[in-house]
Amino acid sequence: MNNKGKFIVFEGIDGSGKSTISKMLHEKINNEITKSYYTFEPTDSPIGSVIRNILNRRIKTDEKTIASLFLADRLDHLQNESNGILNFLNDGINVVSDRYYYSSYAYHVPHIPLDKVIEMNTLCAELLRPDIVFYLDVPVSESLKRISKNRNFNDFYETEFKITQARENYLRAIEKEGKKDNVIIINANNDIEAIFNEIWNHTLDLFKKKSTANNVYKK
Repeated sequence: MNNKGKFIVFEGIDGSGKSTISKMLHEKINNEITKSYYTFEPTDSPIGSVIRNILNRRIKTDEKTIASLFLADRLDHLQNESNGILNFLNDGINVVSDRYYYSSYAYHVPHIPLDKVIEMNTLCAELLRPDIVFYLDVPVSESLKRISKNRNFNDFYETEFKITQARENYLRAIEKEGKKDNVIIINANNDIEAIFNEIWNHTLDLFKKKSTANNVYKK
């Protein structure tokens, strides 16, 4: 009998609503199904703190360094002895994460070729592929509208050019890799209740199924 937790990932451009909806899903799983742990990238680890300082423009560096820092943060996110994702999953606790390696596919290309970014993140995929990835898709115009409404300060990636580029990269990466990771594209331009109901139905289906051979949980 497989008692491992499910690993559920949310992806999307800034302003897609993924942070709000991922927290909603975590709470509903926790309340109605079984234990759930909520997490995000970049993390609040020391490596994640450096990344956040870069995103907030307190530290200036190049794109290859940023990509490498995200990879290091992600590997620690998976394997950290005290709060690593693998620990929770192996203890039978489900994990809902706001971002995983598709964010690198979206934001580090074209500074690094997509195939190279995928190759870099093979280290993470070999440790753990998601059970399901919800990609919340919104038009760039809607993303910018939401960001301007909810932010006093835009980070390193929150420009129209970079958001447009990220959305294109997401869709390209999903076309290339999405079947491996059970990526579901969600129209996040709908109202939040409709979006959440669609995600909840997919989540219920996921919990009804046995874990597939696609998933790897290594310690």
